[in-house]
Amino acid sequence: MKTITYVQPPVELPLRTDPEPVPVAGCGVCAALAAQRREARLRGDRSTVSDCNVELRNHPHSEEAP
Repeated sequence: MKTITYVQPPVELPLRTDPEPVPVAGCGVCAALAAQRREARLRGDRSTVSDCNVELRNHPHSEEAP
């Protein structure tokens, strides 16, 4: 494999445009994450907003959740 010794154009990654996850009604964890996300958004802390969205997407719920 030949080593590239010249500058290449930057890699452009697509901007994620998924809708924000909606907290499940009656779930205390979801409610806390939604509140943390709201406060972070008011502070302009987009990194924490993104972290909260990831946590909300990955937070498990049973199919019988209210």
